[in-house]
Amino acid sequence: MSDVESGERPGKLGIREVAVLAGVSHMTVSRVLNGHPNIRPATRQRVLEIIEQLDFKPNSAARALSTQRTQRIGVIVDSSVEFGPTSTLRGLEFAARASGYSITSVAMQDDASLTPESAVGHLIAEGVDALCIVAPRSSSVSALRRISIDVPVLVVKAAKDPNFLTVSVDQQLGTTLAVDHLVSLGHRDILHLAGPLDWLDARGRERAFHLRIEQWGLKARPIVVGDWTADFGYDYAAGLTGVPEYTAMFVANDAMAFGVMHGFHDRGIRVPEDVSVVGFDDLPLSRHFIPPLTTVTQDFHALGVKAMEVLHAALEGREIPQRSKIPSELAVRSSTAPPRAI
Repeated sequence: MSDVESGERPGKLGIREVAVLAGVSHMTVSRVLNGHPNIRPATRQRVLEIIEQLDFKPNSAARALSTQRTQRIGVIVDSSVEFGPTSTLRGLEFAARASGYSITSVAMQDDASLTPESAVGHLIAEGVDALCIVAPRSSSVSALRRISIDVPVLVVKAAKDPNFLTVSVDQQLGTTLAVDHLVSLGHRDILHLAGPLDWLDARGRERAFHLRIEQWGLKARPIVVGDWTADFGYDYAAGLTGVPEYTAMFVANDAMAFGVMHGFHDRGIRVPEDVSVVGFDDLPLSRHFIPPLTTVTQDFHALGVKAMEVLHAALEGREIPQRSKIPSELAVRSSTAPPRAI
């Protein structure tokens, strides 16, 4: 006798458990939950009976069947603690509400046991109409390519992708503005403190930095790879034994830049007199740091809104661009100045 027949409920329920009891594939259960029309009526009925007996998200299933939509967007955030991803998610939520949708999100970094595959499975089980991946790592995108997903998928990343819709802030433009600003001040030796290179945004900024340095004919100094945290920036700068040879730093995010300036201060290295520092993000604190930080401004709210616009168009069958970029700008403040005499 099965668990359903005996009235006993399995300890852990998911699409695969429903599929086994209904005698169908897990993809068939997913299609039933998402209201796909090409399911045989008898199969649909059998799956729904199992769902009802297991009490497996009955409201989501009923809504999907009656409207063919749940009006819900699933969002996978690779890090919910960083300013950019959380701000982008808020923009998505704002635009989703305006379009009559809700957001169901999963934060990868908050649960080390959660894989991209299981995150997708969880959201598909919730009956989402589309998926959005914010602040992705290259490993997460690679995993997504191995999964068969029957709903529109948007990845927030700069490079075009044949498998996914994409939107992004223009990382190359922002990096170019930062390097050009330093060069215009007279700097010819610039160090790049990069973010973790598995992050697509960090990799995009690192590549754009090397491209622009090469175009200017400047010295190609080995980069330092950080972890996005102010602590890393502080430890790097405080570990220097004296004023460095380079006269400027382009730092991949503001948090590390704050740590760098703190570490320089403790080492007696002056910003910007000894080393100019440029960040990336324009956090609210950046204009109030001492000195105020020159940084690349990213409109994360506009990024989230644009992501929802693209997904909404895809769901309605309207023509949409495969790529959509939000312009970045440079906020010039007091952390940059002409280089010291060498």
